[in-house]
Amino acid sequence: MHFAHSLDGKDRRDWQSLAGHLREVSSLTAERGAKFGAERLGALIGLLHDLGKYSADFQAYIEGKSSSPDHATAGAREIRRVVAGTTSDRIAAAIGAYCIAGHHAGLPDWRGERPLSQRLEKPLPTLDEAWSHEIEPRTERLFPNGFKRHTDKALAGFQLAMFGRMLFSCLVDADFCDTERFYAVAEGKNVDREWPALAAIVEELRARFDAHLAGLSANAGQTELNQLRADILAHARAKATQQRGIFTLNVPTGGGKTLTSLGFALDHAKAHGLQRVVYAIPFTSIIDQTAVIFRTVLGEGIVLEHHSAIDNERRTSPTSRDEGERDAAAKMRLAMEDWAAPVIVTTNVQLFESLFANRPSRCRKLHNLVNAVIVLDEAQAIPLPLLRPCVAALDELTRNYGCSVILCTATQPALAAPHFPGGFTLPPERELAPDPALLGQALKRVTLSLCKKPLTDAELTADLHRAEQGLVIVNSRKHALDLYNAAKAEGLAGLVHLSTRQTATDRRRLLAAIRDNLNRCQPCRVIATSLVEAGVDLDFPRVWRAQAGLDQIAQAAGRCNREGRRTAADSIVTVFAPADAKPPPEIKPLIDAMARIIPYEDDLFAPKAIERYFREVYWQRGDARLDRISVRKADGPAETMSVLGAFLLGKEPDFAYRTVAEGFRLIESGMAPVIIAAEETPRATIERLRHGSIAPAAAARDLQTFIVQVPPLWRDKLIHNGHAAFVSGYGEQFAVLTNTGLYTPERGLLWEEADLISDSII
Repeated sequence: MHFAHSLDGKDRRDWQSLAGHLREVSSLTAERGAKFGAERLGALIGLLHDLGKYSADFQAYIEGKSSSPDHATAGAREIRRVVAGTTSDRIAAAIGAYCIAGHHAGLPDWRGERPLSQRLEKPLPTLDEAWSHEIEPRTERLFPNGFKRHTDKALAGFQLAMFGRMLFSCLVDADFCDTERFYAVAEGKNVDREWPALAAIVEELRARFDAHLAGLSANAGQTELNQLRADILAHARAKATQQRGIFTLNVPTGGGKTLTSLGFALDHAKAHGLQRVVYAIPFTSIIDQTAVIFRTVLGEGIVLEHHSAIDNERRTSPTSRDEGERDAAAKMRLAMEDWAAPVIVTTNVQLFESLFANRPSRCRKLHNLVNAVIVLDEAQAIPLPLLRPCVAALDELTRNYGCSVILCTATQPALAAPHFPGGFTLPPERELAPDPALLGQALKRVTLSLCKKPLTDAELTADLHRAEQGLVIVNSRKHALDLYNAAKAEGLAGLVHLSTRQTATDRRRLLAAIRDNLNRCQPCRVIATSLVEAGVDLDFPRVWRAQAGLDQIAQAAGRCNREGRRTAADSIVTVFAPADAKPPPEIKPLIDAMARIIPYEDDLFAPKAIERYFREVYWQRGDARLDRISVRKADGPAETMSVLGAFLLGKEPDFAYRTVAEGFRLIESGMAPVIIAAEETPRATIERLRHGSIAPAAAARDLQTFIVQVPPLWRDKLIHNGHAAFVSGYGEQFAVLTNTGLYTPERGLLWEEADLISDSII
C-alpha cells in the first residue's frame, strides 16, 4: 500500500491511500475543468499530480524517516511521455506538465531561474511499478474542442498560458479540497464550503432586488432624477438577454450605476444560467459601502467581501458573536480561498493579480470565474502599464470561459478595436445605457471652470475663506499638508486635512465627520489628495481640482453637487495649476493630453470628449508602454518586460508564469509601511506578536487599517533616529512608530521630522 497523507499517532489503516487520493483529485479536477471543456485533461493531471509519491523516498518521508523529496516532477514528466497523439494533445500535455510540476510551489517558468525545462531532465527517484496497475490514465482527446483562437496570432501563447492557469486552478483547488476533507473527517471536524448555486436562487434575488427598488421609490418619490435612474435601469435590464460578452455602462455620476449594473447582472445570469456575479472595484475605500448596499438588497449569506483590508478580528471575535455567527464568519474566510459564493465584491487587485498569479493560494479561485458576470467598476482605473494584458485577460474570459464583462464608469476608456490594439468588439448595442451623451446633459450638475492662471496656496486659502463648504483636491501628500497648514494659520473654520498620511481607520472617522458637517450645513473645508475622488459619497457646493487627467477631473466633479440639490450654475468645479507645487511625473503626461483636446471640445465631460482624451493618452504612450512590468533578476537590476510577450509558442510552450506573477502588481507604491499603534486594537495585536500568540499573516491583516505607507528612505530614518522600531523576531516585517508625537489624526504621520533625533536615544 502506498499512502498520500498520514495521521500522527494513527494506524496506517486510517491513512489516505495514494490511489484513492489520485482518483478523487482526478474526479474533482475533471468536474471543475468541464466548465470550459477541459474535463479529460483535468482528469489526467489530477491522476498524475502526485505520481512521485509512488517512490520509496516519499513513503519513507511520510513515515517520518527522511526529508521531503520532490514528488511533483515525476507526474509532469510522465504526462509528456504518455501523450503522443495529435499536436493539440501534445500541447495539452505540455500545459498539464506546468500544472503538475507547480501544484505546490507554483507554476514555473520554462527557462530562467529554477526552470521547468531543467526539472524535467534531472534524475528522479524510481517509482514503484504498482502505480501503473492502480491508476489508468486516459491520454487522448485532451484539448477542448470548442477553444476559440484569437484572430491575432501574436496572442496564441497568452491564450494557452491562461488556459494553463485556469487548469491549474482546477487542480490545486481539487487537491486542497480532497486533502482538507480527509483530515477533517479524521479529526471529526465539519468544513462548510457549500454555497447556494446562483441559478437556484437567482429568481429570489431578483425578487429582493425589485422589492428594494420599490421601497426606494416609495420613500424618495417620483422626482425627475429618480425617474431618470429608473429609465436607465429599465433600459439596461431590457438588454439582459443579449449574448454573453463585453458590455459597457456609460452613466454619469448620480445615474445609479451600482444598482443598474447589479440588476443587469442578475437578469443576465438568469437568462444564461451563469454561476456567479463578481463586482470588482479599484479602491478599498469604497468597497465596504458597495458590499453593504449589496447585502441590504440581496440579504445576508449571499455576498462575499474579499479584499486586503477586511478586519478579520472584528468579524470573528468570540466575545461578540455566538457560535452560529462564528461559523458563518469561518465560512466567509474559507470562501475567500475559492470564491464559491454566488455574489462577490472584491478589488481590481484581487481580480487581476489572481488572473496573472502563479501561486496555488492565489490561483485556486480562478475556475470559479468561469460562467460569471464580472462588473468592472471604474474601468478607467486599470493602470496604464498593465492595460493591454488586463484587456486581453478580460477578452479571454469572454471568449473561452463563458463570462460577461461590464465596463462600468462615468468616464469610459476607449478600449474598442481597432483604435485600441487587441481591444474589444463593441458595437453600439453593447452599451447598456440609453444615449450616454443625452444622459450627460440630463445629469449635468456642475459648471467646469478652467483657471487661466496658476493659483498660489494663499489664493486657494482666500477662495476657501469665501466658501463655507468647499473641497480642494491636490496631487501630492506634501502639497495637501502644506496647503492645510497655510489655511490653518488663517484660522479657517471646519478645516479638515485628508490624505494617506493618515491611517485608514482615522480616514474613515474623518469622512464620517465631514459628511455630518455637510448634512448639518456646518462650515466644512476639506483639503485632500485624490483618495476622495472615486465613489466616496461627499457632496460639496464648490470643488477646486489641481490639474490632472480628464478622468480624474470628472471624478472630482462627482464630489460637487452630487445629490443635485443645487443648480449646475451655482456648483463650480475649478481646475487650476498650482503655483506652489509641480505635478508628479506620472500625472504630467495626462495633463498634457487633456490640454491637447480642450480646443476641440465644448463639453469636456461629454462621452466623445472623454473618448478623445483616452485615445490621446494611449497614442501618447504607445502600444509597448501599455504592456510593461518590472522584474528583478537575481544577478542584476530590475528590468522591464512585456506580459503578453512572456508567453511564447515554439517547439515547446515557453511560458514565464513565475516571472510575470512576481512583476504583475496593480499598485506599485514603492512605499514602506509604518504601524501607528495609538489605539488598543493595534497595541494588542503587537503584544500578541511579541508573545508569539498570533501568526504574522493574521497580524498583518489585523494591522492593515493602522498603517501609513512612507518612502523607504524616510522609514529608514525613522528607525535610525529612534522614532520607530521593528517588532523583534520578525525581521523588517513590522515597523512600529514609537515616537507618537510624529502622528496625529489631524495631520497624519510627519515622517519629514525623522531627521530629528529622538530624545529616547540621546
